[in-house]
Formats: sequence, structure tokens, C-alpha cells
Amino acid sequence: MYKHTIFFIFLLCATEHAYSQNLSKSEKTVLSETEREKTLRLPKSDAHYMEISRYIEDEPDSDYRHASEAAYESFRDIKFSIRIIWGVYSKWGIEASWPMLDMPAEKKQEYQNLYKTFNPVKFDANEWMKFFKRSGIQAFALITKHHDGFSLWHTKTRVKQRANFLNPTENVIEPCDLAYSIEDTPFKRDIVKELCDAAHKRGIKIDLYFSHPDWYDADFRPYNYHPLATPDILEHPENYYNPNIHGYNNRKVIPTPETTPEERQRMVARHREQIHELLTNYGKVDMMCFDQWLSKDNWPDLKKTIKLARKWSPETMFRARGIGNYGDYYQPEQFVPKGAESSGMPWMSICLLGNNFSYDPVAEHYKGARWIIRNLIDCVAKGGSFMVCVSPDEFGEFHPKAVEQLEEVGQWLKINGNGIYETRAREEWKSGDFYFTRSKDSKTLYAFTEKWTDGEIIIPSITPRKGSKAYLFGNKKPLKWTQTADGVRIKMPAGKPCEYAWGFQFEVD
Repeated sequence: MYKHTIFFIFLLCATEHAYSQNLSKSEKTVLSETEREKTLRLPKSDAHYMEISRYIEDEPDSDYRHASEAAYESFRDIKFSIRIIWGVYSKWGIEASWPMLDMPAEKKQEYQNLYKTFNPVKFDANEWMKFFKRSGIQAFALITKHHDGFSLWHTKTRVKQRANFLNPTENVIEPCDLAYSIEDTPFKRDIVKELCDAAHKRGIKIDLYFSHPDWYDADFRPYNYHPLATPDILEHPENYYNPNIHGYNNRKVIPTPETTPEERQRMVARHREQIHELLTNYGKVDMMCFDQWLSKDNWPDLKKTIKLARKWSPETMFRARGIGNYGDYYQPEQFVPKGAESSGMPWMSICLLGNNFSYDPVAEHYKGARWIIRNLIDCVAKGGSFMVCVSPDEFGEFHPKAVEQLEEVGQWLKINGNGIYETRAREEWKSGDFYFTRSKDSKTLYAFTEKWTDGEIIIPSITPRKGSKAYLFGNKKPLKWTQTADGVRIKMPAGKPCEYAWGFQFEVD
């Protein structure tokens, strides 16, 4: 009773002094957490938000809490990461999952049997992590299961029925009993475990991608472009897709009976247990990257799953796809936002280094270190982070051109990383040719430009602290500077300390 009285006294008080005098530390924390919860909302322009906003409430249930502020701080400290999309599709050198939907029946069946020969004998988790370290990468995201349903870990869940695309339409669903995982392949080793163990040893953060739909498991057949369709999705596609965004594309779908209560219960249980396995079997999981969505009728069960997942792993940051504002972060895909986002939900942009999300064998497709650095600076200046997508071949090796370009970025970050890692956005994030970041305490300001100038340059909108020293990253001697009405005038040293972009460091008041 006393605590509530004090709380309401605070609400009536007009000054911060009254707040500090009348509220305990724990009550302040509760209030700040409540305020923080209200800011964690997806931008209305996010395509996946628009898809599910028709049936997922904007305001999460009052009993739900996002990851802690410490988890959010840790997420915001990540500025450069890598996405790996790898599975049975890598054997054919095609994009992940999606091409299967347009294949004729014989090829669909052949695709579903690729797991029998998937054998990435050159995969070495420790070598991957060494490569990531050399590249300056702070976190990796691994596709543990894409839409095609193949799992890269030793799941104990079982698929009980699947499609046999060679059967007549009325008999297309056949019984089975297998994990449809890496354990069913000649390789057998738990890839998720090996990568997580290697990452933990080297301080690289872990992001486990997990697709909500599953096109191998026939129990999932109403959901999200499944090759098997039910009468309800054929008659009422608006129950499953936002017609203004994606619509329903009946890519050679095969009509099947409506799912039974037993099938739906089995689907929810398997989906939930796989998330449980990933969050509890591999040590700390920093992020869980959900993808796609299920449907309006499934949302109550999925919401329960997310609430359970939060209990299983309270500090894991959840990507918002398919779960709306119950998510902790969102991910612009194949673009960088034009400006600093107004949403309180942090973001991480993902773009392809080659032309495919999965392995790209063409050296000329890889966009280069300059492209990575440009996007990295752009994202960080706007308050986000940059994730580059680079995937290995069927044997577990990355393309030499991708390795060369990423390691070149690593060399650049060795010189300029102080202005990138663990920084925060400045309110004025860009002026002229310069992008700005700042230290967390705002006492240090960083400026980046892609234009090198011999002699003197003026960096706009900066007022260094009087008598302080300014530096060019990679040059040990302090720079000579003077304040002007247009900014700070710098006398440039002779010789470039690196390629592609140059960073400056200033002390500010």
C-alpha cells in the first residue's frame, strides 16, 4: 500500500526533485522499464509489420517484457556482422528454399532427398571464427532452419508426415518419422553446436535464424507458401496474407484436406520445441532471428511460444518478423534506411555481398571492401548496424573473393574501428561529405569521409574542446586544427593511412 501511495505522489509531483525524494531505486527502475517498453515499436513502414499488423496487437500484453536494457546495449554495440545461409540447397548452388516452390514434381521430390547426400566435409567451425575475427566481425547469424524445413542441428523433434510429390494428388501426404536434420545426413555432426562453441571461445556473438513456416512438414501446410494447400487458404487467402503486401501466390500448390486438430497441435508443439532446443542447448544465444509469419488463427499459440521463449532465454534479442512488437529488433533487408530511424526499436540492415543469399560461385558478383565499408559507415552513423550476407559452398568453404574482401575490411577496421565499434548516433549524423558517430558518453566525436584531400580540409558542424587534440585514424601524431565559422579546419598529414574511407577523432564538450 505504501509503495503505491508513493508512486501516485510521484505522478502528482511537478519536479524531478520530488521524484528522487519519494521513489525508491526499484520503483524508478520499474517506471523506466515501463517507459522503455512503450518505445519498442516497429516502424509502420516495415513490410513484415504491415503483413502481420492486421491481427497482431500493437501493444504487447502487459505480462510480456522485452529483453533487458543490458541486452539492448549489447545489441547496439554490434556494428558489423555476417549472415550465413547454408543448407541442402547449397548442393545445387541455388537460392535458399524459394526455387523449390516452382519446380516440377520430380525436381521437388529430388530436392527433398538432397539431405541424403549433404556432406560438407570441409566445414571447420574454428576456421570460420578465425576468418570472422580477421574480418572484424562481431556477430554471426546462422540459418538453423530455412523455409524448406531442413535443420542444421540435432533436433529431437520428429516430422510425422510429408509430401511425396510423385504420388497422385489425393495421396500426396505420406507418413514418415525422421528429424529431417543434419543428423540424417552422411555428415551427422551438429553444425549449430560446433559454431556456437567456437564463437563462445572467441567472444563472437551468436544469432540463430529460425523460419516459422516449414515446407517439409505437412502439419504446417496452411502456412506461408507451403507447397501443400488447404481448402481454407485456397478460399480465404486473406486469412494468411495481407493482399496489399504479398497477396497469395499459388505457386503450383497441391490441394489437400483441411488440417485436423491433431495435426495443428503437433505443428505447434514441434515449432515450439525446436525454438526451445535452440535457446537452451547451445549456451548463450545473443539473438534469435525469426523469419516470415504463420497466420491469424495461429497467433494465440505463437504468442504463447514467444512468452515461453522469453522465459527460456530472457536476454536473447528476438527479431520482430512474425511476432510484431513482441520482437526486440528489426531488419531492413537489401537496403539501408534513408535516414536515422524514429522508431525506438533498434535495427540491423542486411545486404548481399554477392548476388545470392546462398553461395555465389561468381567472383565478379562480390561487391568489394569499399562497398562494405561505405554501408557500414552509413548504417552506424544512422544509429543502426550492418550485416553482410556471405554463404559457403556445399562443402563448407567461402568463396576466395569473399574472404579477400572481408579480410580487407578487417584491416580497415583495425585502423578505424574506434569510430565504429560500440559507438552511438549523433543527432546530426551527416553534413556534406562527412558521416558522424560518437562515443557513448558523447565526449568523443568521430567523422568519416570517402574523399581524401591533400593540404587542408574543413569538417563541418564540429567544435572541438578548446585545447584538445584531434587525430586521423592510423596517424599517431595529433593534427593541427583551427576553429572556423564553417567548422574545424584540419591540416592533413602526408600519405593515406588506409584505403576507401578516413576517420577523424575529436574531443568535444
